[in-house]
Amino acid sequence: MKAVTWQGKRNVQVSDVADPRIQEPGDAVVRVTSTAICGSDLHLYELLGPFMSAGDVLGHETIGVVEEVGSAVTNLAKGDRVVVPFQISCGGCVMCRQGLMTQCETTQVRDQGCGAALFGYSKLYGQVPGGQAEYLRVPHADFTHIRVPDGPADTRYLFLSDVLPTAWQAVEYAAVPDGGSVAVLGLGPIGEMAARIAHHRGLRVIGVDLVAERLDRAAAHGIDTIDLGAVGGGLADAVRDRTDGRGSDAVIEAVGMEAHGSPVAAAAQRMVSYLPDAVAAPAMNTAGLDRLAALHSAIDIVRRGGTISIIGVYGGMADPLPMRVLFDKQIQLRMGQANVKRWSDDILPLLDDSDPLGVESFATHHLPLSAAPEAYRMFQAKDDGAIKIVLDPAA
Repeated sequence: MKAVTWQGKRNVQVSDVADPRIQEPGDAVVRVTSTAICGSDLHLYELLGPFMSAGDVLGHETIGVVEEVGSAVTNLAKGDRVVVPFQISCGGCVMCRQGLMTQCETTQVRDQGCGAALFGYSKLYGQVPGGQAEYLRVPHADFTHIRVPDGPADTRYLFLSDVLPTAWQAVEYAAVPDGGSVAVLGLGPIGEMAARIAHHRGLRVIGVDLVAERLDRAAAHGIDTIDLGAVGGGLADAVRDRTDGRGSDAVIEAVGMEAHGSPVAAAAQRMVSYLPDAVAAPAMNTAGLDRLAALHSAIDIVRRGGTISIIGVYGGMADPLPMRVLFDKQIQLRMGQANVKRWSDDILPLLDDSDPLGVESFATHHLPLSAAPEAYRMFQAKDDGAIKIVLDPAA
């Protein structure tokens, strides 16, 4: 089959790889009808190469049709249309029963000290082949799926795999009081969808970004926006001006480890990424630095007693945090990978014909799977207004 494979830093290729097959009784094989590129994939494209191997199949946002099931699978059958959550979870362990599917005790990658295995996401998370391919093997398939109706376009449901539950959890974790305010730092796919969800709930939303197309998209959905390039170091004042001088009740930090405005950390990341893998991986695991500009901004602009919900991906182990300020302002921090199936039942009713979150037009680009190398380059460079790219294996 054809699949998008990692071949090195800023080098992905569409390659011929072996078709997936049933390996365990709980497996299913899904024919992929649509798959998307996530901002997290760009971390693999740029920085996390030391945890990748040439030929790894990328991708963790997938919708498709079940082609085959293992002998132990009881609630899926050939022909079922399913969205595949980005994490692999059993549904029965202590963590899953608490709604913490990202900490699934059955699929935890213990040799790396990490949580549940993820599709297409490096040795850190199990090195499981991903969904940017014609077919995908799904372990623990009885639980690792969301069955969706036949008929509507893939884009109505595709984002249940990651974007929607990740953004939903970001808003839930922000714990904004009724009628309160939330600032969303970063209006990439997750940040923009979190802003749409918060706005749909009747919250006062302030979206912050540097990219004109992202600001325009958010504004078109009724979200108050701040162009970070225009206010520069005055972001906190701009937010306080809109929130009675206090700062927002909550901040959703949707940028993560590659934030603009952290030149020293950015230089350190680049240096480590060019080291041999045997040296770079331990360095990132024990002394890695993230670009913390967005997190520092969140700490600055949230009101006293407020909450910061971190949904941007971080990977550093030696990041300096302003603990005195966090303690003095009595700030609550919540963070983590989204527990997809915890939120899917809440989200599904919004994916009707009324489309209040605008999911069917959310993608900016629809391209064939064969265009993946250019799609990655375009997304990473933010060219041509690329905010969300969907790939079609059959095109």
